[in-house]
Amino acid sequence: MPSLLSKFLALSLAIGVSLVSASPAASNTSALVTRQANAPPNCFPALGFKMPSSVPSSLNNWWCDYSTEYAFVGVSYEITHCQSLDQLRREFTDVRNRFKGRYIRLYGFCDQPGYYNNVIEAAWSAGVGVHALIWFGFDGTDIYKSRREALFSVLQSNPKAKFVTRVVQFGSEPLFDWAISARGLAQEVRDAKSRLANLKIPVTVSEMAYGYQARENDGSKEVLQAVDFIDAHMLPFFSHKASTAKASWPIVMEDLNWFFNNGLGKKIYLSQPNSPNAVANIQNEQVGVQLVGGHRDDRLADPIFQDYYDLLDSHCVDFKNMKGGGVGWFAHIYSDNQEPGYGIYGYNGQLKIRFQPKTSC
Repeated sequence: MPSLLSKFLALSLAIGVSLVSASPAASNTSALVTRQANAPPNCFPALGFKMPSSVPSSLNNWWCDYSTEYAFVGVSYEITHCQSLDQLRREFTDVRNRFKGRYIRLYGFCDQPGYYNNVIEAAWSAGVGVHALIWFGFDGTDIYKSRREALFSVLQSNPKAKFVTRVVQFGSEPLFDWAISARGLAQEVRDAKSRLANLKIPVTVSEMAYGYQARENDGSKEVLQAVDFIDAHMLPFFSHKASTAKASWPIVMEDLNWFFNNGLGKKIYLSQPNSPNAVANIQNEQVGVQLVGGHRDDRLADPIFQDYYDLLDSHCVDFKNMKGGGVGWFAHIYSDNQEPGYGIYGYNGQLKIRFQPKTSC
């Protein structure tokens, strides 16, 4: 898979020039509402929920209410290596048991025929829901169409699919990548919603605020109208205002306010809130490959990586009270073996940071 670094370097330059003028996020519109959001253990995928011994006959009362899904909800997981069913089960279960994750958000692609069946089985076994993904990639081809058809085929044929698939995403960042016209993407969303209506699986797009802002003249607001909820990428380290992880909350809120003001009140997940240190130009904000004697040493903690996730975790109450039923966030990504430098786990399989984020407050 192409590195995200070159793609995001271009993004940082673009945002530095145009983010303020493109976004109404600087408004003082309140992002907070008062609500109660306590997930009972008798809905999926609440913590404490016990998977049934057989596939239910109906989705009635199956999914937890969106208002219970705020703060930390799960982990992004790249499937480009086409991990075995055993590995998927083991690592999905690790997300559930070790981090109290309720969801796996897929990233990347595996084009093995029927591969999503393995994802379904692993998710069922682990007791986690899935944000499935139709991957556009970075090369401008229409291969996403065959991936769409492969996924929809499994969703329609596997009886467990609708019980673990919370949403189907188009991604990643197809607007920013100019992988498709904005109106074409909106039509893809509408078509997918129609085709999946019998399964009651929502459809969304995994995209950042800047992707929508940059494509407004191309019809990006139609995409926001079409999606069932918003899977937002939150990349504060590309802002021209970026300084340190600990100081990045105003930048997070700038993009969130844009979605609150333009997202028609829909539920929001931060589906890819990358650590703000991956390409920072500040010396003490460098991430990823830490070298000792010229060799990688994953035993070294990444304090700035730690700072960013601690920042998100410290705003649990804010996330709970935000518009649209609260805001949930994913950690991106499970392992450095999937995206170098971004993983919670290093190449050696050891945790790089202390990671026990709040799932409720």
